[in-house]
Amino acid sequence: MAGRILVVDDAAFMRMMLKDILTKNGFEVCAEGANGNEAVAKYEELKPDLVTLDITMPEMDGINALKKIKSLDPNCKVIMCSAMGQQSMVIDAIQAGAKDFIVKPFQPDRVIEAIKKAIG
Repeated sequence: MAGRILVVDDAAFMRMMLKDILTKNGFEVCAEGANGNEAVAKYEELKPDLVTLDITMPEMDGINALKKIKSLDPNCKVIMCSAMGQQSMVIDAIQAGAKDFIVKPFQPDRVIEAIKKAIG
């Protein structure tokens, strides 16, 4: 079940952690982005199977990036990443079309479960 995944987070350390979890579990990280604008551009260019999007980022936040990606591809699969205490943002993300959300700091089992569920 190899899936091509776009990892988007403004923190390089978080991208590295997520990339490590994904590659160790047989997924391919096809690209990374540091903000919502990069997420939308790379989604259009690469058409990955799934995107992990941080909620809080500079230039364009994850919720707006999710809405833009959804408008490009209504069938996109996006999992939001958030720090603790952002419940209202998580609800906004799910309502905007996110398949799931994972909480930082990442628990590898939870990340893989969310991705397998979203990719199907």
